Amino acid sequence: MSSANYYDVTKWPVGNPAEDIGEVFNSIIADIKSRQVATDENKGGKPGAVIYVPPGDYHLRTQVLIDISFLRIQGSGHGFTSSSIRFNVPQDESLDLHELWPGGSRILVDIPLGKDEEESTGAAFYIERSGSPRISAVEFSDFCIDGLHFTPDGSELHPENSYINGKTGIYVANANDSFRVNGMGFVYLEHALTIHNADALSIHDNFIAECGSCIELRGWGQASKITDNLIGAGFKGHSIYAENHGGLLITANNIFPRGASSVYLNGVTRSSVTNNRLHSFYPGMVVLGANSSENLVASNHFLRDLEPWTPFLGVDNGLDDLFGLLCVSGSNNSVIGNHFSEVIDSERIRPASATPVIIRLMAGSSNYVSSNHIVAVDVHAESSNSAFEAQVNALLTTEASDSLVVTAVKVDSESVRNTILDSGSEAEVVVDTKVNAFRATPSVGA
Repeated sequence: MSSANYYDVTKWPVGNPAEDIGEVFNSIIADIKSRQVATDENKGGKPGAVIYVPPGDYHLRTQVLIDISFLRIQGSGHGFTSSSIRFNVPQDESLDLHELWPGGSRILVDIPLGKDEEESTGAAFYIERSGSPRISAVEFSDFCIDGLHFTPDGSELHPENSYINGKTGIYVANANDSFRVNGMGFVYLEHALTIHNADALSIHDNFIAECGSCIELRGWGQASKITDNLIGAGFKGHSIYAENHGGLLITANNIFPRGASSVYLNGVTRSSVTNNRLHSFYPGMVVLGANSSENLVASNHFLRDLEPWTPFLGVDNGLDDLFGLLCVSGSNNSVIGNHFSEVIDSERIRPASATPVIIRLMAGSSNYVSSNHIVAVDVHAESSNSAFEAQVNALLTTEASDSLVVTAVKVDSESVRNTILDSGSEAEVVVDTKVNAFRATPSVGA
């Protein structure tokens, strides 16, 4: 059954979606607004619409402006495949590749950009509407947004490894309610998702990788969730970043390495980071900063190892091993039942001969750290030109010649009245017991 509120971009009479799907989207949105003018008609009035993007490649040269509620843009496949592997494959292997580009319902971001443009200028989809009520129930589902190429950053890195191009997938400029981003693919964008002032946002079951930053929740927000995603940012950005949020749920995500952080919370309160698998090549995996307080960090698996892929050897996020894998600057947080694996080459510890820190309480008070298990091994780091084989080999290697001495928990003088239980032996925990409560993990044979 057809509907006047269902649109197929390939059947719309205005514009050519293969050449500029942005023009088509904007024309369709204008049509929706021209037809749905009544605010209250039979207790309805503005049902919104669905815009369908069939599988195929669609260049986007005109930014899409969304200023209506109840709009769903959907495709038939997130289409993600690694562009990074393609651009870094040895030249003699490139002719044997089965495909070169992401697929599915794929939007190619070709917005012309000048120098030093505002971030929002390079967004494929720009959502902005002021006034009351807030723009609501805009949904993106099952298509791919591809930034195509990165650009030189002045370093010696291959330009395709810079994570810079000024392009953003989806940019939400102001207060919004009940947005959904589900089943999407984002690749080779400097910013995949940038969302301001979100309420009841759902980012679920997406593949967001090889982007400078993946998910950025800015301004403020409440009662949102980031769940069941596959995520991996570049070394200059965050995989998940949130500021001034309350009631944020970050659960069941598989976060890949190379992001400067896996999860960075800035002034976030009463939120949960639980049951995630977190993998990083650098310290500072999870940061609770700017007085982030009353948060739960529980049942996560942290793996920190070393970069095995030749194109990115020597790249890091600028933090040394004293910073910690989990760093807390805030109060009344609970860090419970996490597993930490520190699998690194002792010869590559920075600063040299330092004892790496796993959990660090940097500032605040009354944090509760309990029943965390830490495995630390010293391995000889190897590298490979094959991203897949190098990473899998590193993940599956559990044998090591020696254990690695680490500081399980370090409590700085600016952090007081904390409770640390069963998260390291007496030798592994650095704490002033005059102003903190401490119970050591029993040692075998003690």
